[in-house]
Amino acid sequence: MSRDSEFVHRPVLYEECMNALSIKSGGIYVDCTAGGGGHSLGILSRLDKEGTLISLDKDDRALDECERLMRNTSFEGKWILRKSDFSRIEDVLDDLGIPKIDGALADLGVSSHQLDTDERGFSYGKDGPLDMRMDDKQELSALRVVNEYEPERLIRILREYGEERFAGRIVGAIEAKRRAKRIETTGELARLVAGAMPSKSKKEDQHPARRTFQAIRIEVNNELSSVSALLEAVPKRMNEFGRIAVISFHSLEDRLVKEAFRKYESPCTCPRDFPVCVCGRKALGRSVTRKPILAGQEEIQMNKRAKSAKLRVFERNEEQWTTWH
Repeated sequence: MSRDSEFVHRPVLYEECMNALSIKSGGIYVDCTAGGGGHSLGILSRLDKEGTLISLDKDDRALDECERLMRNTSFEGKWILRKSDFSRIEDVLDDLGIPKIDGALADLGVSSHQLDTDERGFSYGKDGPLDMRMDDKQELSALRVVNEYEPERLIRILREYGEERFAGRIVGAIEAKRRAKRIETTGELARLVAGAMPSKSKKEDQHPARRTFQAIRIEVNNELSSVSALLEAVPKRMNEFGRIAVISFHSLEDRLVKEAFRKYESPCTCPRDFPVCVCGRKALGRSVTRKPILAGQEEIQMNKRAKSAKLRVFERNEEQWTTWH
């Protein structure tokens, strides 16, 4: 697929997200990951002329597609687009003079367009340049990570961000290859990783390079730090009964979301043997569902990306927002 191909993005868990946000027609919402505009259009269709949606993305091509959609719909005037990492949500709201919002949606990970466009270098199933930048204006790319990082640092990244058991073997193969020449394409890296893996690992129900590509992508885009910053910031800007909905695609992201929601719900830091709470931290609200919402078989058949998606939802309660901030 060429760089100029049509932007395609299939929003995951679409109906579940719309229901989870419990959208108020005159409310203010933030789509933290605009992508191809799929979830944004769903939110906009449920807002009246008093409602507002702010869509964020750091991918210029995603924002260009949203601009195109805006021109071809009746949503201009209530749809605000901003280029920003979602970790800076408070800065965006401050710039717009918006103190509080009624809901936020974050669809984490890589969009279908990014995966399907060879030149973006995200996919181990395609042969494109080693890139993986969501914002192609940033300096750090997968090319630099793979060819210039010290072996010890690469091993740590693969183990921590990819949960890759064979990180040492993979990095050994990478180091041997890059002594002779730079590794420049996704296909080259994918073949190198597969060749370094023991034969038993190749029987898994996934590509041998999947975890390695995930780890490098997370490093390039600083993804986990951005998710942590978003989860720290967003409850401060939420109106009463506003909802935070987050879709994660791997265990590291989901763990961050689950732990953040647990902290929102039970922020007390007192030792367990204290008879009464003395820290003064009070709950912010409640998790709407105790277990994550998953895609059904019909959606998974239509969009394989949905198979690993987990949606968690938290509802803010204004009455409890007194001392925790």
